[in-house]
Amino acid sequence: MTPAARERLRVRVPVLCACAAAWILLVAGPGGTAAHAHHAAAIPGTILGTISGTILGAMPLALGWALMLVAMMAPLLTAPVRHVRDRSFARRRARAVALFVAGYGAIWSAAGAALLTVALAGRRSAPESSVPVALATLIALVWQFSPAKQSCLNRCHAHAELAAFAPAADLGALRFGLTHGIWCVGSCWALMLLPLLVSRGHLAAMAAVTLWILAERLERPMPPGWRWRGPGKAVRLVVAQSRLRLRART
Repeated sequence: MTPAARERLRVRVPVLCACAAAWILLVAGPGGTAAHAHHAAAIPGTILGTISGTILGAMPLALGWALMLVAMMAPLLTAPVRHVRDRSFARRRARAVALFVAGYGAIWSAAGAALLTVALAGRRSAPESSVPVALATLIALVWQFSPAKQSCLNRCHAHAELAAFAPAADLGALRFGLTHGIWCVGSCWALMLLPLLVSRGHLAAMAAVTLWILAERLERPMPPGWRWRGPGKAVRLVVAQSRLRLRART
């Protein structure tokens, strides 16, 4: 194994392990019933109830959002975390990565407060209606077509230059986390709202959104404009791999 491959594994394995652990906690959590008993603000039968009811039914909603964030967003961080590690001295790599993650998490925490507020308001105003989900789906579709979405996606591919020595290096890693978080929120906020509103099959909706977000990040940057943005490249890769496997078996 080459040094570059070993370095990729040093980043990919911990990130994917954290993602897997978050999914296990979400799937194994007690769900909406316990959440409703322990968190009056949570919505039973939705991902809000599930993430609130996780870990003995006593996890605060904010920590539940953090768990959802790790499950859905962690795989997207392999490239930027590797960028931070590659441009940091060995003795300060852990600190640089921690500062990047702190900045990224701070932005998503603020976004989570807004998204959870909107989701709670939507479900409370129409607890048995599909109107909030339909409206959120329409918003997500419009945003998916918009030039602003493409601008955010393009910025998600950009990696900032980082200084080598502290304190500029520490500030640079933190700033990179903040800016990367801003563009990631800009790209994903509408999609992230959908699992918060789905009444049944919320974990399936969460998984579908995660796969969609991962797939669209495979697309190359493009000029902003009104066009459909979907997992085209991911679909092509899956089809190509399937054809290769079929040819190998025949």
